[in-house]
Amino acid sequence: MKKLFLSALYFGTSFLFMTAVAQNTNEWTKNKSKKWFKEKEWLGGLELKPHKTVDVQEFARQYHLNKSYWDKAFAFFKNTDLNKIAKGKYPIDGENVYASVTADSSKNFDKTNWESHRKYIDIQYVINGEEKIGVYPVSKATVTKEYDDKKDAANYSADGKLYSATPGTFFIFFPSDAHRPNITPGGNKVVKKIVIKVRVAE
Repeated sequence: MKKLFLSALYFGTSFLFMTAVAQNTNEWTKNKSKKWFKEKEWLGGLELKPHKTVDVQEFARQYHLNKSYWDKAFAFFKNTDLNKIAKGKYPIDGENVYASVTADSSKNFDKTNWESHRKYIDIQYVINGEEKIGVYPVSKATVTKEYDDKKDAANYSADGKLYSATPGTFFIFFPSDAHRPNITPGGNKVVKKIVIKVRVAE
């Protein structure tokens, strides 16, 4: 009788565990991710818009794996006077989340590169000025420079679409997103920009 009870307990526990794993694996479906994304609670009251290129499903997954990192990143946006912030690096959560502020001239297309990262996700936002940013799937791009662990970057040849980056809208680039920022729309004018790095959750 005792063996029968223990056997039933074992299989019952195993079933619950496997069910939990399956639910976790399938947790962020496309529809569920879109619904969560549109509600915008994750913005924490920040009045900026995500660009249409954001991979919503991957964002939902990463956000819920490292919620505190993302909440701190968006709080930094919300609580910082971006027009007055000086150039430099700003720790937000040690090396897990940090911001880099630049104010440099945008570049001609051939002076920029397609790139991707493995350790960090980029949140890129133009504070003042305008630039163009290319976006293309890493899976479809051709590697021209292998991944450099120290730089956390690989470079590519790609035929991605270019989008206008202006104040009010931010981009998010995951390891699966090759991106080509800092491209001039004309005139090579100075662009003040912030990039917040969020450590990738595995």
